Amino acid sequence: MNANLTFIYDGECPFCNHFAELLELKSKINKISILDGRKNPKIIKSLLEKGYDIDRGAILLKGDDIFHGAEAINKICNQINNPSGKLLKLLSNIFKSDKRTNLLFPFLVRARRLALIAKGVPTSLV
Repeated sequence: MNANLTFIYDGECPFCNHFAELLELKSKINKISILDGRKNPKIIKSLLEKGYDIDRGAILLKGDDIFHGAEAINKICNQINNPSGKLLKLLSNIFKSDKRTNLLFPFLVRARRLALIAKGVPTSLV
């Protein structure tokens, strides 16, 4: 991999948080930074000014490229080769497909929103 990757997610979302932990611990992706958007409000505000709303999905930075939502999940899953965890292997296989990712992603966004509401946490990061 030539470019460094930065994966930005909502650390209060249990699904996002677990996926980020799996990426960090079991993905075997080199040169990746994983940032909790709630702990990095300046980055979130900067991305929002560019039109990337983390409330609508995770963000992946790869060099100068910005991927958002379903595209971010698809791109990061395509970077995963031989993960050491069964769940991450399953998720990466599912979300390596553009078609499956685009089909399932709206449900993930809704699940995130419901989980945050159930926890009593604001759904918006900014």
